[in-house]
Amino acid sequence: MRPRIMVMLVGAALLACAGVRAADDEGKSPAAQAPSATPAPPAAAAPKEQAKEPSKEQSPPPSVTVIGARDAHGILGRDVRSSANEDMGRIVDVIVDRDGKVRAAVIDFGGFLGVGSRKIVVDWNALRFAGVSSKSDSITLDLNKQQVSAAPEYKEDTPLIVLGAAGNLHPWDYEH
Repeated sequence: MRPRIMVMLVGAALLACAGVRAADDEGKSPAAQAPSATPAPPAAAAPKEQAKEPSKEQSPPPSVTVIGARDAHGILGRDVRSSANEDMGRIVDVIVDRDGKVRAAVIDFGGFLGVGSRKIVVDWNALRFAGVSSKSDSITLDLNKQQVSAAPEYKEDTPLIVLGAAGNLHPWDYEH
């Protein structure tokens, strides 16, 4: 008998919360939703309320896109390996330009367990995502360990020096 009472109490609590939330969404208190014995306002009051409504700008509903779980994956924290299967580090940030176009990735390269590592920036076009089907899969970089180790360190709020695969790098106009 006690489990039945608990289920009824939980159900009543959920209904009460839903009523309070619905009242909050409408900007009314739960008491204002209860039926009252007072008569409805005269019809003359309705046009004033309607006149206020057009001044409220309703935003259009957002668009929704569904991407299959096998078609897209997050990349922050993912391991990066060279084509020769050398460990190149992990992606720790993504760089976008003013138009929102992804231009580069910041890789935490070298070191051991985060000690002695440094951040370098690689051109987005030098990364290959073809074999990435789960979180444990690594991203392939079209550069070798020697090329990446020669790259200058990334420092925030300074012009970026982006390391790219041969023929893939396009300079940014970072001064405007």
